[in-house]
Amino acid sequence: MSLEQILSSLEQGKHAPTERWNPPYCGEIPIHIDENGQWHYQGSPIQRDRLVKLFASVLVHEQGDYFLVTPAEKVKISVADVPFIVVTWTKVTDVSPTVIQVTTNIDQQFALSEQHPLIVRNEQLYVDCGRDLWAKVHRNVVYQWAEIAQVQQHHGRDIYTIESAGSRFYLNQ
Repeated sequence: MSLEQILSSLEQGKHAPTERWNPPYCGEIPIHIDENGQWHYQGSPIQRDRLVKLFASVLVHEQGDYFLVTPAEKVKISVADVPFIVVTWTKVTDVSPTVIQVTTNIDQQFALSEQHPLIVRNEQLYVDCGRDLWAKVHRNVVYQWAEIAQVQQHHGRDIYTIESAGSRFYLNQ
């Protein structure tokens, strides 16, 4: 697969077929994804969105470590928490049941569902982006969801939930 084919498939929202590649491990490179989902190379932010999307398309998570995988090589990178951030959302009401669609900092879109669940971990919200990759939900989105959430009492505590694609998701534990 050529670079142009990868970039073209990225624009269609696809990821590279990393599961079909088994390249040799070639060590670590100085790429880091910080807790805000910002990608850095040698300590400097990567400003080109298209380059970040290219890297994200070959990102894999294996046994707690993150790697960029191409047909020729596999290199380890560091990630502070998770690689992506949910930055916006939309409630799609012209389908039944109603769906909450989230968008990440690299323009990936997912419908909250059993396939892409919302979970609470360490008092933070995360969305499963597939391929064992996760997106942390930005605080602004959490506040917006809290405004539309259903509130239920459980053992004297308020439990906040939202519904999407026929599933209920908790905003707190």
